[in-house]
Amino acid sequence: MGCQKNKTLLQGFSWYLPSDGLHWERVARRAQELRDMGITAVWLPPAYKGAAGAQDVGYGVYDLYDLGEFDQKGSIPTKYGTREAFLKCVEELHAHDLKVLVDVVLNQRMGADECEWVPAVAVAREDRNRVVSGTQTIEAWSKFTFPGRAGSYSDFIWDWKCFHGVDYNAANGDNSIFLFEGKHWDNNVTHEFGNFDYLMGCDVDLLYPPVYDELVRWGIWFAELTKADGFRLDAVKHMERSFYIRWLNDVQAAVGRELYAVGEYWESSLGSLEGYLGPERVMSLFDVFLHFKLHDVSVSNGNMDLSTIFDGTLVQADPLNAVTFVDNHDTQAGQALQSYVEDWFKPAAYALILLNEAGYPCVFYGDLYGTDRVDAVPELARLIRIRELLAYGSQQNWSDSPDVIGFTREGVDEWESSGCAVVVSDRAQGRKRMCVGPRHCNETWVCVVGNHPNVQTDGEGWADFDVSGGGLSVYVSESGSSVLRKYE
Repeated sequence: MGCQKNKTLLQGFSWYLPSDGLHWERVARRAQELRDMGITAVWLPPAYKGAAGAQDVGYGVYDLYDLGEFDQKGSIPTKYGTREAFLKCVEELHAHDLKVLVDVVLNQRMGADECEWVPAVAVAREDRNRVVSGTQTIEAWSKFTFPGRAGSYSDFIWDWKCFHGVDYNAANGDNSIFLFEGKHWDNNVTHEFGNFDYLMGCDVDLLYPPVYDELVRWGIWFAELTKADGFRLDAVKHMERSFYIRWLNDVQAAVGRELYAVGEYWESSLGSLEGYLGPERVMSLFDVFLHFKLHDVSVSNGNMDLSTIFDGTLVQADPLNAVTFVDNHDTQAGQALQSYVEDWFKPAAYALILLNEAGYPCVFYGDLYGTDRVDAVPELARLIRIRELLAYGSQQNWSDSPDVIGFTREGVDEWESSGCAVVVSDRAQGRKRMCVGPRHCNETWVCVVGNHPNVQTDGEGWADFDVSGGGLSVYVSESGSSVLRKYE
């Protein structure tokens, strides 16, 4: 079968994009550039109307069927543009042989159209299993009628029976978490706060049969309309595990094709991630623990042990189902999950996920292009291209030091001049003696990231590779550097 081309996913947005309705057009214009760079798939933000209309990043879900087509929540377009522009963006990405994943947020609804009087009990925020009040009738914003859409695509009305609970009683302004009468939190979710089913807004009862059926109908409609290749699934640790096992299977069976899915389970416990994946492995998960380790290195002043950087990570335990990342929209400054990797370590962090043989790496839009709060990483485009063209073959890790680590890829016949050597330091400059394999004996190797002289491999493929203090060096063979130049 040969050696397949390396895959690289781009998160095609950031939190602080301008609310100008032009993002679908921006991404579409960059399709050729992304393809040439070595990106193979693009994760697009939520495409449907949020409660804040054209200002909504997409996670305050209002109407799944409004892709920027109806006058709802103060605008026709979403923050990113109109339905027409969204579908054209997907079409353009596909025309350039780029897969498309679309963000799907099914856990919560916000911006209800009407209030309802609902019997409910209050539960403790620190332990949602503990009831702290008697039954009371609250005024809940829980009825979604979508008057602007007027029944187009679906006439399903969401009322309080579609939800587990809310966190606001409009009758008296009480911000307690309320569990509706006859409902219970789902069991197969993370056990933070006793049970972390409830996150925000109106918490969707995913297993309530009318809701489940409606979400399957929507999934089929969305997949057939957009021709998307898969989904990024938001906040899965707050969602009943059995839901996605059924939902993904039912949607795929109806559309007659496989839909790749990667879930966001924001927790650093490997056991929790593996438990959610389970034996079914219907989705991949982002390797949150690796992100935290990369962040910790960047703020540790050289006091982290680099040789253990992959210990306890999902990509080490399950490389086929781990999506690795350095940063994303949630880790940006000002966000609840702020944990941004410091700039000095960002190139090395990307080399560790992009040039590694394990995992499916995801590149952040802000790191590639820069935003008003994030500077672009100058080395990133070249690292993506090295991954596409040269980062192949078996890997040897050289992790015998807490401050200077490295790894080599030996290359394969199917990819011309492939192979690479990577050295990372979090403290002083260093040198790592490594072997690049027998196919690279007696060759000149060029430092294509970093600023170090060429090195010569010996008759068995060994050489000494230099790295600057707190830096990154990537070396490829002299012929490999010529391959790189042809594409730059």
